[in-house]
Amino acid sequence: MTSATFRPKYISFDCYGTLTRFHMGEMAESLCGDRIPAERMPRFVADFSAYRLDEILGVWKPYAEVIGNALRRTCALHGVPYREADGAAIYEAVPTWGPHPDVPAGLSRVAGKIPLVILSNAMTDQIPSNVEKLGAPFHRVYTAQQAQAYKPRFQAFEYMFDQLGARPEEMMHVSSSFRYDQMSAFDLHFGARVWVGRGHEPRNPHYFTHEIADIGGLAACCGL
Repeated sequence: MTSATFRPKYISFDCYGTLTRFHMGEMAESLCGDRIPAERMPRFVADFSAYRLDEILGVWKPYAEVIGNALRRTCALHGVPYREADGAAIYEAVPTWGPHPDVPAGLSRVAGKIPLVILSNAMTDQIPSNVEKLGAPFHRVYTAQQAQAYKPRFQAFEYMFDQLGARPEEMMHVSSSFRYDQMSAFDLHFGARVWVGRGHEPRNPHYFTHEIADIGGLAACCGL
């Protein structure tokens, strides 16, 4: 983390992966393990992640289609049959996922002092259960469905700015992903960007202002 701190008007968060523990790869491994040999599974899971990103870069579509299309394309790449029930099972499980262990206590050190906001690549009726499990009050929760665009598209972030009546330089954005969040937050000139080193992606210091190991380090980034 850099020595300087930044006191934002709002702190916006990515939800899945950053706050909520993401089980997408584990579920794909479990559901598709009867068709993909163990030695090929890491590549299969990585390809599934890459196809999910590709699916969200165009015109907005419901997240169930994103997951289903990505899994179907991954299966085709690996030469195995796709079962529609597998994509549905992953989508339906998302609201059951809870936070990383560090999240409730880490958020409690900031909540009530700075308004907390979520900007998530989620459906509007899908995310409330996940947010409820985080153990902290959120000022607003915005979804890709509301914005009609998924991160990393700027349109998703611009929807949040418009709803809050805030400028990016007044805000801090917190995420464990460069490809979905940090690169766009850099290009949009957020006042500060905090990268949570969850191990999803290798670090790239060009795109963050502060680096923390978990949400417990967030308060210090804000001078709290």
